[in-house]
Amino acid sequence: MPARRPVGRTLPLSLPRRFVVDLMHFAQRTPTVPVRRRMHLAQLALARRSSSPPVGWAATFLKAYGLVAAGRPELRRCYLSWPWQRLYEHPESVASLAVERDVGGEPAVFIGLRPHPERATLAALDAWVRDLKRAPVETIPSFRRLVRIARLPWPLRRLALWSAWAVHGRWRARHFGTFGLSVVAAEGASLPHLLSPLAVTLNYGPLRPDGSLDVTLLFDHRVLDGAPAARALADLEGALNGPVLAELRSGTCRSLRAA
Repeated sequence: MPARRPVGRTLPLSLPRRFVVDLMHFAQRTPTVPVRRRMHLAQLALARRSSSPPVGWAATFLKAYGLVAAGRPELRRCYLSWPWQRLYEHPESVASLAVERDVGGEPAVFIGLRPHPERATLAALDAWVRDLKRAPVETIPSFRRLVRIARLPWPLRRLALWSAWAVHGRWRARHFGTFGLSVVAAEGASLPHLLSPLAVTLNYGPLRPDGSLDVTLLFDHRVLDGAPAARALADLEGALNGPVLAELRSGTCRSLRAA
């Protein structure tokens, strides 16, 4: 008898996978453009490694971008389409950090939200990032909200997210953030074609031996143009090599994990 051919299987969408599907639905409706800058961060990399224990790269980028956005209102804006086309400017930055967690044996993406990251110490930001990666999912408010929304039937789920994404600026900042950070540099890779529903999303690649790394800023062209986006990256490098580096060198950046 002929050998029986392998049969595939149909898998239902898990709750976190539903969220990613919805996120990509809105990301495909956001006309984003990437701008990239090679940043020279050798001194920052050395200071970061010299801190005890080392502060993660995510914390340094969150604080640096928060500092830049505090002085650049255009980096805190988003496009809203209903009931009329307009821009909304949030009074403060809200960082949106994508992290991978294991849920029922499946890798899942969750989003952590942090208002005004520029006001936090690097130690506090680093502790927050580590909590997002290690604390029980049910103890993190934004994770619980994600799971709660993912449980809704498809039409209600899309309506709830659309209302925050397209209608109300304050809701959008609260549920999506004003800027995002999504990286896989720890895996030795970058995300050159990242899709995002946010007006600004940052992504950086692995650190090179000479202390440089490529940083990509993905921006919504309805909100921001290329030249301001390029200047924002230049300011970001300045913030990393300026106040962020100074904080690392000051000795005040003792991680809360060591307390």
